[in-house]
Amino acid sequence: MSPSARAGTESVRTASALVQAAMFALLLAAGPTNAQSSPPRANAVVPAKPALAKSAGPPTTYLPNRFAGRAGAYYRVVWGVDSLSVKLVESGEIIRFAWRVLDADKAKALNDDKAKPALDDPQAGVSLVVPAMENIGQLRQTQPPEAGKSYWMAFSNQGRRVKRGHRVNVVIGPFHANGLVVD
Repeated sequence: MSPSARAGTESVRTASALVQAAMFALLLAAGPTNAQSSPPRANAVVPAKPALAKSAGPPTTYLPNRFAGRAGAYYRVVWGVDSLSVKLVESGEIIRFAWRVLDADKAKALNDDKAKPALDDPQAGVSLVVPAMENIGQLRQTQPPEAGKSYWMAFSNQGRRVKRGHRVNVVIGPFHANGLVVD
């Protein structure tokens, strides 16, 4: 090959390399518009997603209804109460049953001091009672109910037989609330 042919070949190679470099630079500048994305490398830095903004309003005390449509409607219509809850308190030694009164006349049975309340747990095989303290009396509220107020009573869970997640039945005279989940 003659020296002039070699020079022509080198100039073609140089021009080809310049064209490839220019195309590569254009691809980098354009970004991955129609190119397939490759999986991220192990040491690649992934930008953090922006955190979702919290609502600016005050904290809410809303608690969802714990009952299916019919059960919640039953307690509201027949007994005049809602927001029934059963919670472990005092490290599980006491179980607190609470409710909110909607209709004071219908809810009188829950505050009747002559009725002997019981909390039955079929899973643990126990029936708990409201303890009576020497100087205080029974750990329950017996004043006449008022609409819009919440009331409670405490059951002794000595030995911690009733556990979180158990389904229990609360019986207060003629009032029966079955299948309440212990929180």
